[in-house]
Amino acid sequence: MKILITGGTGLLGRHLVPALQERGDSVRMLALPGENTSWLEERGIPVYRGDIRQPETLTEPMQGVDGVFHLAAMMGVWRPIEDYRAVNVTGTENVCRAALNAGVRRLVHISSWTVYGMNLRVRATEDMPMEPLKEPYALTKAEGDRLVQRLIADEGLPAVIIRPGTFFGPGDRLHFGRIADRIRAGSWITIGSGRNALPFVYVTDVARGLLLALDQQCAVGRAYNITNDQPLTQHEMWCAIADEIGAKPPGIHLPFWPIILGGYAAEKLASLVNARSQPPVTRLGVMLFGGDNRHSIEKARRELGFSPQVQLRDGVRLAAGWYLETSQRGEDSARTAVR
Repeated sequence: MKILITGGTGLLGRHLVPALQERGDSVRMLALPGENTSWLEERGIPVYRGDIRQPETLTEPMQGVDGVFHLAAMMGVWRPIEDYRAVNVTGTENVCRAALNAGVRRLVHISSWTVYGMNLRVRATEDMPMEPLKEPYALTKAEGDRLVQRLIADEGLPAVIIRPGTFFGPGDRLHFGRIADRIRAGSWITIGSGRNALPFVYVTDVARGLLLALDQQCAVGRAYNITNDQPLTQHEMWCAIADEIGAKPPGIHLPFWPIILGGYAAEKLASLVNARSQPPVTRLGVMLFGGDNRHSIEKARRELGFSPQVQLRDGVRLAAGWYLETSQRGEDSARTAVR
């Protein structure tokens, strides 16, 4: 199959591309102008420069494509909701309409588990109402999810919606790397009792779920949770990471609700002063690490044949190996630089 990936230079794309190539699929990538794509070029991947916010840049890369993985999204940056909406909603519509115009046979849209809301304390299923936290990422991912649903129903878009857990693995600086840095520095904390379930999943399991969504005919028009349904608790995750990197696990527990209020205050202050960087505490971060977030994958098991292949403790070991190796290279480079 001929496959186009949008936003594929991040963690998920770095694991999805090799999986597609191993199957014999022909892959091309849409990347932003100026984005580093050297690793793609080394793999012989054609790179088209464009921006999902600019629909005219989508026509050429869509030509002759059988399937599209729409990974591109804004996340993890401190920007106004209008900027998030331009990428996660309008950009998504642009990709979907370009796929319709090009006659693409399957589009796999990457949504988010945050569309259901956070700290629900029950296993979220795909038919639950969307009640996202009122912050830019969760709100706009839910809007984008609803948009794709409307295009499926009203215009026959041959799409599958995937709502993955928070994926991690080798190369993950956004979550695993930052957590490991702070655990090693002794500055990481446990929010609440630590007995809450974390919604983590190893990145290759998400990539496998995407391939199943591409291949299974019954998936068209449907939404699936793709995650690990045997989650680690917050305490278990921090202890596993600490053990693998040779550090002490966090010894400080701070109560959940006061930190939520602190995150709300920090966000308000950052908005008032037009801060350019994300505040050190946000509600989304507190809800991610301190909330009880569980998701059912029974529908994906039944209809796609999906099941997680990597136990989370094994995933931590693999990610920690990458982290220690890259940290050592960085330390060696720093020593060389000061000689």
